[in-house]
Amino acid sequence: MRTIYPFTAIVGQQRMSRALILNAIDTRIGGVLIRGERGTGKSTAARALAALLPPVQVVQNCRFGCDPQKPISWCTECRERFEADENGLPVETRQTPFINLPISATEDRVVGTLDIEKAIQKGERHFEPGVLAAANRGLLYIDEVNLLDDHVVDVLLDSAAMGMNIVEREGISFAHPARFILVGTMNPEEGDLRPQLLDRFALSVEIRGILDPRQRVQIMERNLAFEADPEAFRQKWLPREQELSEKIARARQMLDKVGYTSRDLLVIADLTAKMQVDGHRADLVILKASRAHAAFEGRDAINPYDIALAAELALPHRVKAGPFRHSEMGITQLQEHIEELVGSASEGAPVDQQDRGDESQTSQKKSLSPPISKLAKNPLDPSP
Repeated sequence: MRTIYPFTAIVGQQRMSRALILNAIDTRIGGVLIRGERGTGKSTAARALAALLPPVQVVQNCRFGCDPQKPISWCTECRERFEADENGLPVETRQTPFINLPISATEDRVVGTLDIEKAIQKGERHFEPGVLAAANRGLLYIDEVNLLDDHVVDVLLDSAAMGMNIVEREGISFAHPARFILVGTMNPEEGDLRPQLLDRFALSVEIRGILDPRQRVQIMERNLAFEADPEAFRQKWLPREQELSEKIARARQMLDKVGYTSRDLLVIADLTAKMQVDGHRADLVILKASRAHAAFEGRDAINPYDIALAAELALPHRVKAGPFRHSEMGITQLQEHIEELVGSASEGAPVDQQDRGDESQTSQKKSLSPPISKLAKNPLDPSP
C-alpha cells in the first residue's frame, strides 16, 4: 500500500489546512476550492487529509457506506434489508475513502446508472454505483476542476449540497447518501470557473509558493526524507497525525452542541451585506464554518473570532465590490470589522426590530457607520 505524505508535515499554507479541517469536521459546509500555481501542495494536502481522517462505522456489506446511526439517510437497499430483517443491520468499520475524479468523467460515471433492460425484462431494479457512491462519507478530490465539464461540476455540487444522490430513469428511481468532503483544485492560469459554479464552493483559498527561505529549506528537507524512507518519515509524524485525527473526531461529536445567538446571526448578515455579497449562501457557510471551528477548539458557542476565520475563507471569491475586491482579505481587518459590528449589534435594537424593509435613508447611513466596539482586540492573529 502506498504511503501518504503526512498532513501535519505540510509546511505553511495555514489557510488551506484550516479550510480542509473545517470541511472534515462538518461535510455540510459544502467543500473547498483551492486555487494556486503548480507545485504548492494542493493535491498532497487533499490526499493527506483523507489518510488522516478517523475510520467510520458503516452498514455491513453496504455498497454506499450508509451510516448505521442515521437511518433517515440510508440507501434504498439498506431500507429494504432493514424491513426484511427484524434483528437490524450489522455494522463494520471502514477507512475513510479517497476518490479521485478524472477530468474525462461523464454524468453517468458520476451519479451511477440504472439497468433499464433488467427492470423491463426481469422486473429487477439493478443500480450500478458511480463516483458519488464511492465517495460517500469520504473525500472526493477533483484536480483541475476548471477543466471539467460544467454540467458534471453542477451535478457534483448539487449532490454535495443535498447530501443525497437520486437517480431516476423511465419511472424507476434509486437513492443513496452522498455526503462527502468536496475538494477541488485548479490553476487560475488555465482558466477560471464560471461565477455561478464558483459561488457553489463553500470555501475558497488562494495559495502561492512560500517565499521565506527557511520554510523553503524545510520543504526540501522533509520531501527528501520522505522520498528516502516514506514509512520511517510517516512514523516520525504519526503522533501529530493521531492527535489531529482525534481532535477532528471530538469536534464531529461536539458539532451539534455548538450554539449561537441572534446577535451572532446579525453580525454575519451585517458583514455580508456591507461586503455587497450576492445571495445568502455566504451567510449560511460562515455560520456552519464558525460552528465547526468552535467545535475544533472545544467550545460550545461561537464568538467573533470564529466568524472572522470563517469569513476569511467564505468571502474572497464572492466579494464583487468594496476594499477587498482586488486584495487579500486579512484576518486582522475582518476581526476589527466584526468587533465593530458586535458593538453595533449590542448597542442597537433587537434583531426582530432591525429586519425592516422600509428603513429611512438616515437609518441606512447610521448602519453604515457602526460605533466602535468596546470589546478588547483578540490577541490571536494566525499567519495567512
